[in-house]
Amino acid sequence: MLPNKPPATNQTQRWTFAQLFGLVKRNPLMISQWAIRWIIVGTAGGLFAALYWNVLEFLTHRLQRFEGFSLLIVMPLSGLVIGLVIHFLGNPGEIAVIVDNIHFRGGRLDVRKNPSMILASLVSISAGGSAGPEAPLVQVTGSFGTWIADRLKLQDEDLRTMSLAAMAAGFTALFGAPLGGAMFALEILHHEHIVEYYEALMPAIVSSCASYLVFAAITHLGIAPTWHFPQYHLERIDDFAIAIMFGIIGAVAGWIFMGIFRGCDRVFDLIPFPIYVRTTLAGVGLGTLAVLLPLTRYFGHEELDSVLTANFSAVFLLTLALGKMAAISITVTGGWRGGFIIPLFFTGACIGKAVAVLIPALDPALAMICTMAAVNAAVTRTPISTTLLLSKLTNLSPFTPILFASLIGFFLAPKVPLIASQLKSQREATDRTSA
Repeated sequence: MLPNKPPATNQTQRWTFAQLFGLVKRNPLMISQWAIRWIIVGTAGGLFAALYWNVLEFLTHRLQRFEGFSLLIVMPLSGLVIGLVIHFLGNPGEIAVIVDNIHFRGGRLDVRKNPSMILASLVSISAGGSAGPEAPLVQVTGSFGTWIADRLKLQDEDLRTMSLAAMAAGFTALFGAPLGGAMFALEILHHEHIVEYYEALMPAIVSSCASYLVFAAITHLGIAPTWHFPQYHLERIDDFAIAIMFGIIGAVAGWIFMGIFRGCDRVFDLIPFPIYVRTTLAGVGLGTLAVLLPLTRYFGHEELDSVLTANFSAVFLLTLALGKMAAISITVTGGWRGGFIIPLFFTGACIGKAVAVLIPALDPALAMICTMAAVNAAVTRTPISTTLLLSKLTNLSPFTPILFASLIGFFLAPKVPLIASQLKSQREATDRTSA
């Protein structure tokens, strides 16, 4: 692995690093120049994430004032702005492009796409699109890792590892879970049952810890749980059967979501106009959904609290879950920018609580969290990191039922993933998506 790599033969470069990082050739500790680099990348990622979050909150608080039928004007106008940004600054891509670059292009992420991604995602998320900031943060921080690697003249696996460590910093800043964020950055890249790039696990964890400390110190987020679920205590073996049941329910929901997503993608592909027409039409669809179901607006970070505390009927919760699936699909396939992890958690919470309302004997916290885990694991193929993230986000200490639900969602997911570039080879990804 990287820390055991023999020192460079270039004497000048070695002494430059020693002076910069304060290290000597025979230091008695495990810390190395590589560890310092990972910390620097993570610190930079945390600083950017904190700045991005503060700007996002500023814009969101101003656009949140628009409600009701005014959204039929605000959302399409926001879509037009997003489309014009992409039209003039270039298409920044999505998470599938990031996975593709890691798999097939040596781990190099293009820093030139960052201005388009930053501007488009800020407007998308603050205006009320059903996508979160995780994808923009991962792309920008990951490309910074590539930029650092280029400055250090790193090649091959060394370059890929720096990009992965920086991606993990972006994930962790938002979720406030260093181990879960590091695992997610690696697990989302895997093929079928294999977690690839495991050699980057330590760099990802170190970078994530640095990012977490910086982001939490500036924003004061990620220290406490994000959502305050009712207390749950694992006392019966029957709860594992219940977790498996909700894993099945979540997997079914994942299938439904992917069907809606691909349907929306086909519809938007029929529009032979510039990207700003597509994003504007997506704004019309999102505005209509927001008027009919206000909780489908935004990515669910705050809206999930309403699902937790309000006494909604099972029919309304299931309707809200379907509406959220449609909103996520329209947002992403319509050209708006953002990720769908937290929106999927919101969807799973609605479905889990609906079942708990129909069957009062079930523990609502267990029902909601297990369904959240299964839906996300089915769509993103990340059962391990989903378990770790939800344990932190919900403060549920007995995380074993979550793991059971995540694994069920993972193994019952469609064989062809939503993110086609998760497949092992470029030919396989192309063949399966065209099939």
